[in-house]
Amino acid sequence: KVYLIYRRSEAEMPARKEEVHHAKEEGVEFLTLQNAKRILGNDNGFVTGLECLKYELGEPDASGRRSPVAIKGSEFVLAVDTVVVAVGNASNPLIPSTTEGLETDDRGHIIVNPETNMTSIPGVFAGGDIVLGAATVILAMGEGRRAAQGINRYLAGENPGRFICPDTHTFRPLLSERSEVSYTTNLIPSNLRESSDFI
Repeated sequence: KVYLIYRRSEAEMPARKEEVHHAKEEGVEFLTLQNAKRILGNDNGFVTGLECLKYELGEPDASGRRSPVAIKGSEFVLAVDTVVVAVGNASNPLIPSTTEGLETDDRGHIIVNPETNMTSIPGVFAGGDIVLGAATVILAMGEGRRAAQGINRYLAGENPGRFICPDTHTFRPLLSERSEVSYTTNLIPSNLRESSDFI
């Protein structure tokens, strides 16, 4: 069984209606006006439950949505064995500062070769929201397919292509003896990244 816990009502949920509909069709149980307080576990480090708190809607916030207000004493424990935290779609700010040599843009998205999804670190590939920003599952699946092809080429010893340098918009060859080759070009437009030619 899968639960989706959200601190506002379904009307305030910033999700597409078809996504909510499909999730319910798949059997996801929506627990609205509730929020996780803490994750509970056993002595072996396994998740055993989620302590939650019930909410009611107060006055609208700056976004126009009514703000959730906690109901004191309404705590309860939901028995679960896995917790997936989904509290937004922004990039993890620790990634660029903790991964030496990984190129990111000013929003923290990982920059990749648009044909192979290889990052600036040879042999490391990325795709999905961490590359595109918030997008659809279909686009993320296309990114995964392209990355899988790039990984396959890399493991087969083929030249996986070039990496786009974000500062100069030039291509820098990776894993090539011709490291002196470099030429300036425009970045591939976003509408082409979504085309079937790149999937």
